[in-house]
This record gives sequence, C-alpha cells and structure tokens, in this order.
Amino acid sequence: MTTTKSTNTVWHHATITRADREKLHQHKSVIIWFTGLSGSGKSTLAHAVEDYLHKMGISTFVLDGDNVRHGLCSDLTFSDDDRVENIRRIGEVAKLIIESGVITLTAFISPFKSDRNAARSLVPHGDFIEIYCQCPIETCEKRDVKGLYKKARAGEIPFFTGIDSPYEAPEKPELAVNTHDQSLAESVRCVINLLIDRGIIKDTPLPDDAD
Repeated sequence: MTTTKSTNTVWHHATITRADREKLHQHKSVIIWFTGLSGSGKSTLAHAVEDYLHKMGISTFVLDGDNVRHGLCSDLTFSDDDRVENIRRIGEVAKLIIESGVITLTAFISPFKSDRNAARSLVPHGDFIEIYCQCPIETCEKRDVKGLYKKARAGEIPFFTGIDSPYEAPEKPELAVNTHDQSLAESVRCVINLLIDRGIIKDTPLPDDAD
C-alpha cells in the first residue's frame, strides 16, 4: 500500500503539554512495544502488565494486534507491504497516545526490524521500549490457541510469520522475556522492574486487595 503525505496540514501545538499531563498522572508516559511470534505471549503479557500497572494507579492503554485489525487496519491484508503499513499506523497512534501522558502498550508480531525501528524513530530517545517475547516456534505451535499455525501449514493462511513469511528477531531490545520458561508473573515482574529502573514509574507496593 502506498501513502501520499498531505501538504496542506500544519501541526497544532496544544496549550496543555505532555509534561503537564504526565504531572497530572504522576508518572511518565512511554511506548512499551511487545514483539514476537504468534503464540509467544505478547498480548497475554501486555494485558497482564497493564493490569498490574492499573492496580498501581498508572494510566495505561493497550493496542492489541487483533483489535486494531478490526477497525483502524481492517483494510489491510497480511502481505509484506500491508504489514509495513499496519505497523506505521500503530506507531503513529502510539505516538499520539503517549502525548496524553498515558503508558501505551502495543502487542504486535511486527516481524520486520525496519518497521520497529521506524516506530522507534517517531518518538524521542527513551520513549520506546522494545520487549522481545522470546519463544521457540515449536512451543508457539503447540499453544496455537487460535489454530492459526495449523491453517498456515495447510496453506489456508498465506504470509504467515514463521511459516512462509520471516520474523526478524530484535538484536538489542530493551528487554528479552523468555515466555517459554518463565511464568507470566515472572515476566510481568521483569517489565515492571525495567520501568522502575528507568524512572518511568515509582516503586509503589500494590494495595493489599490487588493480588
């Protein structure tokens, strides 16, 4: 898909800034970009992290691959070109959301390094945290809760990542989580610790009734 950039628009600078909104939320905003094969646990981990952050009183929003394909990107296929456009749109949406002072979590296969790097380039240094959900394809296929790998192996789903379309694993992600061996709770803790270490959120104990 080709896109034509409009030449008749001018960026409007809001009266209320991102810093103002972060002060209101009492935490910094950032893009947390979960990437990995289908079945690697991206969405599960993203939503579990959001649940943990919500209990801490942190403002969050998850952009989930399947959900976005129902609306914003419903016109796109899974061809290489459309995958590029899919991630371009998500990067732009995530960029807008962090301006609201909200921590934005995205869960997309996003198989191409160049696309993830393009999304990273949209925001200032430090505002994009790439988290690689590392899981062998054999394990992903065993999980296959949606039956997608089975259909891809049967030729019913073309351009399926890991089968007939490549996945380019991150070389230097901010965090690699072994979703094959680690429990979900352990993986969540790794992400939360990273956010604390980077000063994005404060190390605030969860309420007693939040477990």
